[in-house]
Amino acid sequence: MYLTFAPVILIFAALTPKTQSYDAATPGCHIHPFNVTIRSDRKGTCRGTHIINACVGHCESSAFPSKYSVLVASGFKHNITSVSQCCTISKRQTVKVRLFCGASRWEEIDIGSAESCQCDMCSLARY
Repeated sequence: MYLTFAPVILIFAALTPKTQSYDAATPGCHIHPFNVTIRSDRKGTCRGTHIINACVGHCESSAFPSKYSVLVASGFKHNITSVSQCCTISKRQTVKVRLFCGASRWEEIDIGSAESCQCDMCSLARY
């Protein structure tokens, strides 16, 4: 079972860095570990924590005057062309997380974690 297809499982935004040594100003796109808390519902009937990896950092982007053909095609409204790259997951791995449900009962779920990162074309469909 993947988390993205299981609306019953909630991952809370209480993402906390595993270490405080990460420097956000470090150039490039990197893997960064986060400790996530996963609860099966708002009451926390089943609950677990696990460290997963995310891609963080920055990539190069640029903007320049549009070519004449772009200007003509846009009715002279698109006078700046931009090329952007985003830090994104290039390889994903599945991590098994054990949720404690009380009274010695456990459930296991699969969630996604970054295995490697790269700068790639930005796309809203990825996020």
